[in-house]
Amino acid sequence: MWKPRSRPDTFQGAGEQALAWLQEVQTAYGVPVATEVATAEHAQAAMRAGMDYLWIGARTSANPIAVQAIADAIIAEGQKSEDRSLHSLKGLFIKNPVNADAELWLGNIARLAQTGAPVAAIHRGCNHRPCWAMAHTVRSARPDIPMLLDPSHMSGEAAQVPVLLRHVEELGLDGAMIEVHAHPEDALSDAAQQIRPEDLRHWLTDRSTHRPTRTDRNAEPVELNWLRAEIDELDDRLWETIAARMEVSGRIGAWKRAHGVAALQPERYQAIKERLQENGGKLGLPDTFIETIWNTIHEESLRKQA
Repeated sequence: MWKPRSRPDTFQGAGEQALAWLQEVQTAYGVPVATEVATAEHAQAAMRAGMDYLWIGARTSANPIAVQAIADAIIAEGQKSEDRSLHSLKGLFIKNPVNADAELWLGNIARLAQTGAPVAAIHRGCNHRPCWAMAHTVRSARPDIPMLLDPSHMSGEAAQVPVLLRHVEELGLDGAMIEVHAHPEDALSDAAQQIRPEDLRHWLTDRSTHRPTRTDRNAEPVELNWLRAEIDELDDRLWETIAARMEVSGRIGAWKRAHGVAALQPERYQAIKERLQENGGKLGLPDTFIETIWNTIHEESLRKQA
């Protein structure tokens, strides 16, 4: 209904009129309904319309003042309304901030807990990639609240949603928030990350068939899986950084060739090595380890510049 977007010329949501549509779903199908809220006014309108769940998105979650205002509005609305009071609100969801800030996420959880409504965290990643270390920190600090996975926003690609969903079981998460659309190509926003209903049905069926049990001897311990997820994420970033460095090396090589400059610059090589060893020493990395890695990177850089 209210869609925080980067650009004002994109779809901003259907607005308050959509509350009536969700009420119709409640009545016709008898299922709980939920909507995202980004302001105190959104929360008040949604509660008055009898929404079962509210969630706060990543952009709003980055602003603790806005989250506190929403929490205060929920409390105030619950106190003054008898028909649609706080006890009719079944739960609140809080997504992680767009930046990997575990303390801010934990603070927002505490702010929403002030309302008295059940609170759950949603890990949606940062900039279309996981932030496993942040999520692990929050999961460890607040094992008392559910944590869901949002593979749609985490990847930004429909094809990656089923791949990421395996982490629900591996990390002992409590469920998932998945974007589903009957016709993704016609979606007004986030079309690339939405899966079709039949794809969701396939995943649910496969999950119920192959879901590991707690007594499965082949199942990895959840804590080990969290740590491995952190390692995998760091490895991905490491290779992306190296690839980006090689791309810049290629551009440097083009400049050197155009200006008749030799690819190998011994003084530059030595200066970088000393800087890396100095900085690495502060991080507890031995000089020999740094030199081995630097030499490998430098050799490939020279090849790119040749």
